[in-house]
Amino acid sequence: MRISRTVLPALTAAGAAVLLLAPLTAAAAAASLTATFAQTSVWGSGYGAEFAVTNRGDAAASGWVVEFDLPAGSAVSSSWDSTRTSTGQHHRFANASWNGAVAAGGTVRFGFNVSGTGVPVNCTVNGLPCAGGPAPSSPPSTPPSSPPSSPPSSPPPSGSIVDVSTAAQLEAALAGARPGQTIRLAPGVYDGSFIGTTPGTAAAPITVTGPRTAVLTNPASAGSGPSCPVPTPGWDPGYGFWLAGAPYWRLSGFTVANAKKGVVVDDSPHVTLDGLYVHHIGDEGVHFRRSSSDGVIRGSTIEYTGTAQPAYGEGVYLGSANSNWACHGNTGGVDRSDRVQVLDNHIGPYVAAEHIDVKEGTVDGVIRGNTFDGRGIAGQNSADSWVDVKGTGYLIQGNTGTFAAPGTFANGYETHNPVAGSGCGNVWRDNRSDLGGAGRYAINVTSTSKCAGNLNVVYSSNSVTNATGGLTNISVTSG
Repeated sequence: MRISRTVLPALTAAGAAVLLLAPLTAAAAAASLTATFAQTSVWGSGYGAEFAVTNRGDAAASGWVVEFDLPAGSAVSSSWDSTRTSTGQHHRFANASWNGAVAAGGTVRFGFNVSGTGVPVNCTVNGLPCAGGPAPSSPPSTPPSSPPSSPPSSPPPSGSIVDVSTAAQLEAALAGARPGQTIRLAPGVYDGSFIGTTPGTAAAPITVTGPRTAVLTNPASAGSGPSCPVPTPGWDPGYGFWLAGAPYWRLSGFTVANAKKGVVVDDSPHVTLDGLYVHHIGDEGVHFRRSSSDGVIRGSTIEYTGTAQPAYGEGVYLGSANSNWACHGNTGGVDRSDRVQVLDNHIGPYVAAEHIDVKEGTVDGVIRGNTFDGRGIAGQNSADSWVDVKGTGYLIQGNTGTFAAPGTFANGYETHNPVAGSGCGNVWRDNRSDLGGAGRYAINVTSTSKCAGNLNVVYSSNSVTNATGGLTNISVTSG
């Protein structure tokens, strides 16, 4: 464990916080909640934000609901650490099962991403103004209105909660993690080697959660390790967060920055990455590797990758190249990081390689609802598109991609066939592509002869503007 290191400041694009405070009416043994809004990251078409729900009363609160409106043209695109329902411009966030209790003087947080630039108005917490108001006569035993009938999108953690505020505490908590436990990060910079190796379970996942202002850094490797990376005493590979042999983990809300690699998931199926901010990374931002199947990355922002090695600066990397299967192919000699879902993320600008690189040997993933900003693609190692699909049976749907200088850009989406049967049977629907006058095709399928009987399909619901060639180089299927 390293004790100290000069840490680069976290390069978050934090917006101004809107702090709503007002004198509160005193009440004996009662909870009194306020909710404070803050932008935590900003991009051209939206932002990330969080609410801090604080109990300024003298008794614990056992449930909370924050509601607000967004102006027309802005909408919540994803959220975490809450249960959300939206009706038009009105959004309601109820506590999850593990963060409803707010001790007197305590604070809990939930986060969300917004498409658009409008900020919340008409905010209430448990039906009272977010700035504070008269405390209720008794703390609510449940949120004041019924939760939605649908369950949260991922199993909530259970068991004890471990609060940490230093790198040493986080390293110790990860080493002692057990199924059902939640490790909660306080705001601050955590500089160290952070690795999880304890398996969770479907019924009791292990959660690490924190606000965007909790920043994990690890800019340099230390010691020596094996050529095929596995946890080794005395060796730090320089990863921002590493899961190794640790299925059923959930990483939520926090930032990983100034690391050699961002988040690496090895031999760890059923891992969910939710609402992370990954930026200023030497190589790839997020890597599902060594048959880390059935994973999810959603609602996250990834930018400024490949700062040390542009040729290896992918935003999200699924699987391994066949040349690395001897190292990472732990299932039949193939890296079967199958069925990974990449959902509603904002990737770019200055992702130096592909925004998503889908490697051969992987199958049946989903790439949906993402926004790709192609500024800064380096063009090294044939990285000149938002998405390169060498896997098989992927659904690529509802994504929006743009390109503008600087950068090297050939096509929006590409397929390749490095091994027999790879790069086939993929489907594109409802994607919108602006190639900035530089790219040739929105979707370039490099071969049909290598996919006989399992062709790639491009539907007419896709659209393209500012292309030098057109929508695609193959026949378009109606639909």
